[in-house]
Amino acid sequence: MASKRRQEKIATSRLTLPITVVYGIVIALAAGTIQQGLWVQAASLFIATEMIAILNNRYSLIRVYSRMLSCTYLLLSAMVCFRTSSTDGTIVTLCTIAFYLFLFQAYQNRYGAASIFYAFTMIGIASIFFVKILYFVPFLWIALIGFILAFSLRTFVASILGLLFPYWFVAGYAVYTNSLPKLWTHFSDLAILCDFSYYHQVTEHQIVTFSFIAILGLVGIIHFLRNSYKDKIKTRMFYETFIMMQVVTTLFIVLQPQLYGFLIHIMIITTAILFGHFLALTRTWFTNIVFHVVIVLILLLTAYNLWIPSLLF
Repeated sequence: MASKRRQEKIATSRLTLPITVVYGIVIALAAGTIQQGLWVQAASLFIATEMIAILNNRYSLIRVYSRMLSCTYLLLSAMVCFRTSSTDGTIVTLCTIAFYLFLFQAYQNRYGAASIFYAFTMIGIASIFFVKILYFVPFLWIALIGFILAFSLRTFVASILGLLFPYWFVAGYAVYTNSLPKLWTHFSDLAILCDFSYYHQVTEHQIVTFSFIAILGLVGIIHFLRNSYKDKIKTRMFYETFIMMQVVTTLFIVLQPQLYGFLIHIMIITTAILFGHFLALTRTWFTNIVFHVVIVLILLLTAYNLWIPSLLF
């Protein structure tokens, strides 16, 4: 029997996630959680990691026992070192993961209005803090039609009601506090697009971090497309949803770089799932080398973002 390579041992070990969590705590402390009071961001990092684990367990995203999706998410999120994190951004991240948790419940169920309502309510909540996440809604409907196979008049109406539901409370509060014009201003931001002059404000840290995450996502996409026949049809549909969102988010960041702070965390979710699938299910000597190279690069980029600040930040 051939001995397991280090990549396979780490990918299937029950100690991998606890060790990664300890690493995440160290990086969170080094990033200034105590000094700068980044408690919400730090807590959400580990809550999101657990939510990714629940997503993996509930929908069997990997056909072997592995915690690489959660570990990859934690490593990539820690790599950003809270540079682009805000309280609003953490809420958007958690809502995005919760969206997938509810959305996948409706797989092949055109009467699953409740799951769709809850899923799109998460997007509605996220839009209170980041209104331009509503740009994703048409693509989420495409996923509902083409990948989740749950589109019907019932679920479409449920998605609309889910998006509007949080605003019933927001609008009521706005009326009570005589701040209704601020609500209209909130939605008017949807019409404000990027000024091309903003590209001059993009920092080296943003370019390097985004490029690295995009490359990992591309590797994950290529690997999945080449080996998707090994997964169940249901799993393929879920991953095709992630692939679509990965491509859309990547283009969104390129076209709207001023939204990098929000979008990079949405992109990390899909990248972690796609690349984590690659790490957990590959066994060759080449992928073993790639595994080690990626770990080294993540550590170097974490140090780069943590201790080599850009003058433009």
